[in-house]
Amino acid sequence: MTSAVKFHANSDAGELPARLRPAGTHAPRPAGQAAGPFEMPADTGKGPSLRDALVTGLLVIYPTVATVVAIVAGLLLASVNGT
Repeated sequence: MTSAVKFHANSDAGELPARLRPAGTHAPRPAGQAAGPFEMPADTGKGPSLRDALVTGLLVIYPTVATVVAIVAGLLLASVNGT
């Protein structure tokens, strides 16, 4: 099905309404702008806290304990079956 609207070619198609900057240049950023989700935030000067150490320890210890518990439970269930 074709449309009944007549197509008019624009002779100004090569002219851009806005000026584009070259790909190699970076736009200057205002100094007060907050960092985005993929940018490094400004250094706050604080080191790791006790909370960071506890969370890291939990992330390391929990999978280890869960693995050992799963192995022991598997051995106990296997011995109950008599195999």
